[in-house]
Amino acid sequence: MTKTFRTLDDVDVKGKRVLLRVDLNVPMENGRVTDLTRLERVAPTITEISDKGGKVILLAHFGRPRGRDPRESLKPVAAALAEVIKRPIGFAADCIGDVAKQAVAAMKDREILCLENTRFHQEEEKNDPAFVAELAKLGDIWVNDAFSAAHRAHASTEGLGHKLPAYAGRTMQAELDALGKALEAPTKPVIAIIGGAKVSTKIDLLENLVRKVDALVIGGGMANTFLHAQGVPIGKSLAEKDLAATALRIIEKADAANCAIILPVDAVVAFHFAAHSPSHAYGLDAIPPDGMILDVGPQSIERIRAAIDDAATLVWNGPLGAFEMPPFDRGTVVAARHAAERTRAGKLISVAGGGDTVAALNQAGVAGDFTYVSTAGGAFLEWMEGKPLPGVEVLKIT
Repeated sequence: MTKTFRTLDDVDVKGKRVLLRVDLNVPMENGRVTDLTRLERVAPTITEISDKGGKVILLAHFGRPRGRDPRESLKPVAAALAEVIKRPIGFAADCIGDVAKQAVAAMKDREILCLENTRFHQEEEKNDPAFVAELAKLGDIWVNDAFSAAHRAHASTEGLGHKLPAYAGRTMQAELDALGKALEAPTKPVIAIIGGAKVSTKIDLLENLVRKVDALVIGGGMANTFLHAQGVPIGKSLAEKDLAATALRIIEKADAANCAIILPVDAVVAFHFAAHSPSHAYGLDAIPPDGMILDVGPQSIERIRAAIDDAATLVWNGPLGAFEMPPFDRGTVVAARHAAERTRAGKLISVAGGGDTVAALNQAGVAGDFTYVSTAGGAFLEWMEGKPLPGVEVLKIT
């Protein structure tokens, strides 16, 4: 595949001030970071630039502050990141102005500095040219390593790419390479597993995928909407009944594109939406009127396993059932473990993404066995919908 974007291989960072946009938007409780995944992901880019003699100036947002808010400061996150990379990280109490300028001016080669939350300034999200210019004064080059924020055209995620020479960091590079292998130039046949609660949030996604994949497995609450549209009685199951026409349109588009749609053929039904609620597998012609579909049934799981066996590439977004409540995690866990086994055997390229999906793969104990797991939510979805991502477009070689 020809390289379409600039990376750290294309620049000598020695002695340069490198504005490095990273994703430090991590979960916190009582001032402590509770999940280090995102910090571990950006570590290689930070240490590589430092080892090559660059001055690493970290830019990131945290939360959704309305102006300056000490509860949304990046200071404790920078401290946690320093522990992850086992190197000191300086901290500046602002990302522009004299505080930031003086902190950057005092840096020596190889040092690492974290600037305060870019969203303390409302101009960040507006991609305000004057704010972009202020940030740009602090660096010689801009490296974007925050794929998860690449769907937003903000000052630090896109604007800087028009002011400074722009490059993809290693995390961004890995993400783009993996996604390219999954949908842009995939090894066929390609299967997509799309689950989750609502069709309404994934209409664009489904319409894009039916044109690109050979088979589309639909699970979760979304499947109920499709079953209802086809006249299957679904009892009290979660469904968006007003989207029946949309579901039928997607099925028609899939037929026209020669994409097989795989819907559940049986379901695990309970009468109470609670963990370990008594449940039973029913054929679709026998769903009790007061029952709720909470997972795909055993025959459906076998069909999904067979579809995975037929595929060379798998793209996964969203669980197949109410996976956060046992035993309704079984469909998701069995399918995930089967995909992991095929991947380990070298028979499948597997790419998964989205918050619930990552949680489900972790629960199944197989996140590390997939070819690539994206921690990006919105950006991963928009990329799968076929939309250009501003923070990626600006890195492209023109």
